[in-house]
Amino acid sequence: MSCQVRDEQLQPPDPAVRSRLLSSLYAAQERYGYLSEEALRDVADELRLSLKDVYSTATFYSLYHLRPSARYVILVCEGLSCHLAGGAERLVDHIRRRLEIGVGQTTQDGLFGLETVQCLASCKSSPNLRINDDLYRDMTPEKVDRLLEELAGR
Repeated sequence: MSCQVRDEQLQPPDPAVRSRLLSSLYAAQERYGYLSEEALRDVADELRLSLKDVYSTATFYSLYHLRPSARYVILVCEGLSCHLAGGAERLVDHIRRRLEIGVGQTTQDGLFGLETVQCLASCKSSPNLRINDDLYRDMTPEKVDRLLEELAGR
């Protein structure tokens, strides 16, 4: 994605405007399904921020997608607590085998995508995963199977 920045037209960002960036990105993603370059430009223009600032924020957070994604995006935490709880690699391997996809891939039908993240901010209940906006705690391969079956039936 080419980011032509028009910094000469922009003033240093107002903290109140900056604080609206995350919700504006989320709203744009909900509307379009992902954050295309056009959506990023719209957010930048609306908030009078540089495209560079908007893009760097969108790529920092795991909840934003810069390409069309699966209906259900599975984020498996690989953070220290989940790792020490013996869940991170075990869950990723189980999901990879079950869905026949690798990390960063989507199932043929577009239903499930698999990603890993460094933290889901729920260390007390490790191992964790998030599917779209829902956090699932204390996960096991058996719980993952039940969850995938439930989601596939929706």
